[in-house]
Amino acid sequence: MADQSLDRLRPLCMALPEVTEKESHGAPTWFIREKRTFAMFVDNHHNDGRIAVWAAAPPGAKEALIASDPERFFNPPYVGTRGWVGIRLEEGVDWQEVADLLAEGYESVAAKLGKKKA
Repeated sequence: MADQSLDRLRPLCMALPEVTEKESHGAPTWFIREKRTFAMFVDNHHNDGRIAVWAAAPPGAKEALIASDPERFFNPPYVGTRGWVGIRLEEGVDWQEVADLLAEGYESVAAKLGKKKA
């Protein structure tokens, strides 16, 4: 199931502008302009039993998502303190919602990078 989830997740991340993928901390991770991460795929991280993506989120979004559906959304370790949200990818995934959340997280990180210099 993890491979299938990664196969669905990868093109959603790679469709965003100036995104590259490389392994970071043993997991597929997506970067903007090879500088800042905005998403990371995790498979049973420290035996937590989850297949998930940890994604950057706009201010306040993590809390609202977790409150709306704590079975699907969670506070990920390490990056949760920076406002990132964990999104479970095991069953019944709304891939359009995942794509929308990734795009929102991407935008929040890209805004911090500023405009690309010519």
